[in-house]
Amino acid sequence: MKTKFSLKFSLMIAAALLALTAFSYGQAGTDMKKAADDTGKATDTAAKKTGHATKTAAKDTGKATEKAADKTGDATKTAAKDTGHATKTVAKDTGKATEKAADKTGKATETAAKDTGKGAAKGTKAVGKGVKKGAEKTADVVK
Repeated sequence: MKTKFSLKFSLMIAAALLALTAFSYGQAGTDMKKAADDTGKATDTAAKKTGHATKTAAKDTGKATEKAADKTGDATKTAAKDTGHATKTVAKDTGKATEKAADKTGKATETAAKDTGKGAAKGTKAVGKGVKKGAEKTADVVK
């Protein structure tokens, strides 16, 4: 009887273990399904957040590019104004220098003309004296 009881007891234990194993595998399958669902939801959420962040970054990049273009335009405009002002100033200075040089050239030309006039007058006077002396000699010879 003892053998029968041991055999029955061993079979009950084996059946209990088998049932526990089947339950455990079933529970593991349920847990795996829940984990897969959770992973899917987390992936979906992450994808949405990434898309939103990418969209926001693209907007920010566009705004930054627009600001940079505006600043470049402003800097170019300022540089053009500064260049124009500098060119105007240089042109005025060049005009003044040219005017001064023309005045000096005019004075030098005037002085040269006076000197030439004086020289011509002296030369004419000398020639006139020579002609007068020649005429006097000619008149003396004719008498």
